[in-house]
Amino acid sequence: MGELFRSEEMTLAQLFLQSEAAYCCVSELGELGKVQFRDLNPDVNVFQRKFVNEVRRCEEMDRKLRFVEKEIKKASIPILDTGENPEVPFPRDMIDLEANFEKIENELKEINTNQEALKRNFLELTELKYILRKTQQFFDEMADPDLLEESSSLLEPSEIGRGAPLRLGFVAGVINRERIPTFERMLWRVCRGNVFLRQAEIENPLEDPVTSDSVHKSVFIIFFQGDQLKNRVKKICEGFRASLYPCPETPQERKEMAAGVNTRIDDLQMVLNQTEDHRQRVLQAAAKTIRVWFIKVRKMKAIYHTLNLCNIDVTQKCLIAEVWCPVADLDSIQFALRRGTEHSGSTVPSILNRMQTNQTPPTYNKTNKFTYGFQNLVDAYGISTYREINPAPYTIITFPFLFAVMFGDFGHGILMTLFAVWMVIRESRILSQKTDNELFNMVFSGRYIILLMGAFSIYTGLIYNDCFSKALNIFGSSWSVRPMFTSPKANWTEDLLRHVPVLQLDPDVNGVFNGPYPFGIDPIWSIATNKLTFLNSYKMKMSVVVGIIHMLFGVTLSLLNHIYFKKPLNIYLGFIPEMIFMASLFGYLVILVLYKWCAYDAATSKSAPSLLIHFINMFLFNYTDKSLPMLYSGQKGLQCFLVVCAILCVPWMLVVKPFILRHQYLRRKHLGTHNFGGIRVGNGPTEEDAEIIQHDQLSMHSEEGEEPAVEEVFNFGDVVVHQAIHTIEYCLGCISNTASYLRLWALSLAHAQLSEVLWTMVMHLGLNVKNLGGGILLVFVFAAFSTLTIAILLIMEGLSAFLHALRLHWVEFQNKFFGGTGFKFLPFSFETIREGRFDD
Repeated sequence: MGELFRSEEMTLAQLFLQSEAAYCCVSELGELGKVQFRDLNPDVNVFQRKFVNEVRRCEEMDRKLRFVEKEIKKASIPILDTGENPEVPFPRDMIDLEANFEKIENELKEINTNQEALKRNFLELTELKYILRKTQQFFDEMADPDLLEESSSLLEPSEIGRGAPLRLGFVAGVINRERIPTFERMLWRVCRGNVFLRQAEIENPLEDPVTSDSVHKSVFIIFFQGDQLKNRVKKICEGFRASLYPCPETPQERKEMAAGVNTRIDDLQMVLNQTEDHRQRVLQAAAKTIRVWFIKVRKMKAIYHTLNLCNIDVTQKCLIAEVWCPVADLDSIQFALRRGTEHSGSTVPSILNRMQTNQTPPTYNKTNKFTYGFQNLVDAYGISTYREINPAPYTIITFPFLFAVMFGDFGHGILMTLFAVWMVIRESRILSQKTDNELFNMVFSGRYIILLMGAFSIYTGLIYNDCFSKALNIFGSSWSVRPMFTSPKANWTEDLLRHVPVLQLDPDVNGVFNGPYPFGIDPIWSIATNKLTFLNSYKMKMSVVVGIIHMLFGVTLSLLNHIYFKKPLNIYLGFIPEMIFMASLFGYLVILVLYKWCAYDAATSKSAPSLLIHFINMFLFNYTDKSLPMLYSGQKGLQCFLVVCAILCVPWMLVVKPFILRHQYLRRKHLGTHNFGGIRVGNGPTEEDAEIIQHDQLSMHSEEGEEPAVEEVFNFGDVVVHQAIHTIEYCLGCISNTASYLRLWALSLAHAQLSEVLWTMVMHLGLNVKNLGGGILLVFVFAAFSTLTIAILLIMEGLSAFLHALRLHWVEFQNKFFGGTGFKFLPFSFETIREGRFDD
């Protein structure tokens, strides 16, 4: 279980791969996914590396597959995903793959070109068919004498007077419907009103041969006289991208042409159907295997890209690679290398050699489907420093609990738990569907977080006795009211209850209070007028108790880091004074809260002193106010002692450590090597050993509490400033972080009040109507209540509580022990390719 609480132990290893076996070995390592390759050629341009040509060939194959995939999606053909994980093709198989992809691409391009040409011809014939049909209607209408009179007005008056014959030319064509108004205005202005335009809409939309979009068009016919107007009209039609078609003048010719056009359209439609069927067959065959092709090509590309990170031996027979890998997985890595060597047919085994290095290894925290979400919460703030305590295992419990403190509602917790249970039960089916909805994928990846948040919310909801803002009377109230008491304080009659709307129970009356409620808060508080006052005090103290315990736990975890990294100075000069400082002040406050809850009962609760005043007086050493009774005997002496201890911890953390580090540095410096006349004096190390020690200590300078070996590295002023910042930050942080935990109190009250308002303003309306109409109204009211509950109380309030709980962990909890200066272990793995996330 050690790897769960601390990152995996990593090592730097050197791989010697034979040239003929390197491809298969890297392939096996990619399937294993346990090694992170280092770039041994950082100064070499990517275009000058050995396997750049193979990478380009893989990219070209990937481009062709993307083209085929685009055509498949355009045809709305589903891509078959069987979840198959194909083996990586051998390098010699690349030629066959290239030839196959080239054939499919060329065939599709040829089909698309032919289909586009056929569609263009089909569009032209269709437009011509509509032109012949519409122009015949135009000419039939022109037979009307009034229209002929209108057309003859296009001639000049002088020509009419001379009795010139009426000879009008015309052009017919098709134009996009939305361009008709502008087209008509342009004709009128350019031709000065000397043309006659008729247009009619084509009822059925036509298909664009290039984009396959539906386009609405109109047929037009323009009458004019003279070649000058004819040229103007044609130029305007060309500018508006109108298609002009020849149209015979006589009805007989138009009828014959229409018959020929219809015949050609029928023949062309048959050819188009056959072409589309052939295209569908090609795409359906490709859709069955395109995912497997994608995986193969991108695996090959990843392998060649990784081989470009390796060094080439001078003999050109060996590739040298450096990898980070977990120590626990060295055996499986060596087995993968042997398996890759066997697949390649090589007789020379690949060698794995562990290296000694001063470089900081990457951080690798093993996860499963349950811990994955919690680890992501931690990593979103910062990657753990190598081998330091991993906060994720503790977050599994503390995060849902802090969320539930703010979200505590039994009913809302059940709804959230049911939603998470649904995702957990159907997780295999949801994973197989691979939806592209990013929001749902994010929620689904945190399904176990939501499950625990819901379960903890059910628990805190029972503690608060809150279910959709209503109390559950499970055990019966511990308060009881009798019709008549001997005590004058409790002489409640029916007449009194009828005329006085608000009554207050006195806990100091026998028979009224029967002891504490067995579990949670007494349901009688749900009808009390001072309910908010009681919950305000209760939840505020609870938030302080939970927060301080959480922070003390974080400081305790820092001790485990100091012990593991063997830093005794940080234990004696860091952890111990930090723990004393926090426990003396804020730990004592927790004890006071718990003591007051236990020491005062219903009879003595009115005389209970204020903890806030006591805590303030503790800092001010103010004990002169005799009206404020002490909580216990000896309180003054103990509190003075605790404050003095806390004050002494400040110079303990601030001053002692820098001087001890300086003393250790000077001591190591004087124990160094001194040469006098070639004779080594003293028991210090030799010059060679001193060089090694100096190099090691320089590399360890980043570790807190370690003194550098040379004067240029050790700077006493910097150490003092760093320690002063750390001390001030910790001392002030104890106060500000404790106040920050009061958000547990604020959000818990806000959630409860919002839930109560929603019930009063929505659900209460339907419950107040006592007749049949009220039952019908209740159906709609409950639907509105359910919608608002899910949208506001579950989603919005849940997200708010989630973010606040996240902040408490990142800032208030993790800053006590978490460095977060590491970098993530990113192994070379084919897993992302198998899952379909090709672009990661």
